[in-house]
Amino acid sequence: MDSLIGLPLPPVTLVLGGQRSGKSAFAERLIEAHGPGLYLATAKAGDAEMAERIRRHRERRGEDWTTVEEPLKLARALSHADRPVLVDCLTLWLANLMAAGRDIEAETRALTGALDGLAQPVVLVSGEVGLGVIPPDPLARRFADGAGALNQAVARVAERVVFVAAGLATLLKDDWDPKEAAP
Repeated sequence: MDSLIGLPLPPVTLVLGGQRSGKSAFAERLIEAHGPGLYLATAKAGDAEMAERIRRHRERRGEDWTTVEEPLKLARALSHADRPVLVDCLTLWLANLMAAGRDIEAETRALTGALDGLAQPVVLVSGEVGLGVIPPDPLARRFADGAGALNQAVARVAERVVFVAAGLATLLKDDWDPKEAAP
């Protein structure tokens, strides 16, 4: 759905997809069509493979992006955005919150509350983990349940929701009329 690239961005867009689906690249193109972006990175390079993933993402984005690493305090970081912002990704943020023993429901409420009335449009990327088998491990089930609840909460407040599979975007929700947002 490259027809979305270049259209005015609604206040909140959620881009969902599986691992290696092309969701981050699609979200980057959405922001790049509106000038230099602010990239809020939630990943932490805990091992060599993750460090390599982060390196490839940075290389793909190029020099025009400003990157802020924020593994936990996403709502606060969003409040300081001075340009269109990309959050990549909510599922890594969730994993960070779980590892830190944070209250996931309270953090989700803080995030969705922060999304209301931002000065700049935001595109949030999140993994869709609920398409496979139920994980056999209790922690993995808790993560999958938490990711599903987080994605649903953000999708409720997002004006636009896009699902990406195999690099192809499908519009799931578009409740935004740019004419209503114009002063």
